[in-house]
Amino acid sequence: MRLLERSIVRKNHIKKWLAGGTAALAALVLTGCTEAELAAYMPGHKGISDVGDAIGNFWANSWVALMGVGLLTWGLVIWASVAYRRRKNETGMPQQMRYHMPIEIMFTVIPVVLVAGFFAFTAREQAKIEENWADDEREVHIEVYGKQWAWDFNYLEVEGSPHDHAAVYYQGVQAEEVRDADGKTTGEINMDKLPTLYLPVDAKVTIDLKSRDVAHSFWVPQFHYKEDTIPGKTNQMSFTPTEEGTYIGKCAELCGEYHSMMLFQVKVVSAGEYKEYLDSLAAQGNTGAVGDEFNRNLHNPGTKVPEIQHEEH
Repeated sequence: MRLLERSIVRKNHIKKWLAGGTAALAALVLTGCTEAELAAYMPGHKGISDVGDAIGNFWANSWVALMGVGLLTWGLVIWASVAYRRRKNETGMPQQMRYHMPIEIMFTVIPVVLVAGFFAFTAREQAKIEENWADDEREVHIEVYGKQWAWDFNYLEVEGSPHDHAAVYYQGVQAEEVRDADGKTTGEINMDKLPTLYLPVDAKVTIDLKSRDVAHSFWVPQFHYKEDTIPGKTNQMSFTPTEEGTYIGKCAELCGEYHSMMLFQVKVVSAGEYKEYLDSLAAQGNTGAVGDEFNRNLHNPGTKVPEIQHEEH
């Protein structure tokens, strides 16, 4: 009886030591992680926008879940390799097993749960981004047109907003390569001539995404989200930029010969600097908006089935 009690106590101590050691190891690993590792190597860092933070957390947590599945799978593979290895003096084929119901159920249920979970969380985060601010909440409203191979920005009026301003626009050109004295390209881009989208920090922004020709994609990697621009259709995204800075954007949809040159910048600035920029556009005569009338194809069918018109006799 005493031997049994001693064995139980010893096992409890072992469990405590294992639990403590595991906790200490986890704490050491986590404290040793850099900011890039904690963000699962996503571009940028936390605090750039509310969208980026939500998507970044989802991405990092997904990797944690997948790492757990990977460790379980690797553990089972290694255990099976050791436990069922061929021993000395063994000959012939080992005993065959047609199926193992608990393992079959596990290998079916776990992938289904993972796929369903990833789908649900993805749909939730995407719905948040694509849900527009209410009219009395939205503070900045911008139309973005993708075109081969640059971008146009319309800064629209938002009544009652602290950033309200008469509508102004900016028309961009594709990225220009820097050339040396002999006229040869240096492999660098002239950043000063890139189309630049200005946003006021901590403002509730809605962006309408449109295309003047073919399908493009509006992508700012450090915001951790991209949205397509489709001919004849308007996509929208809403977010709040929360840190001032300059961020590089690009087209993420193959759109033709100079797709790689379809770059732009996003500058998140103070409210005062944002107003100064809009005033500068107005001073240049860029008042109003450059809308669908500048699209290359004005006969997009839209999303409805075309109606056949019959001539009356």
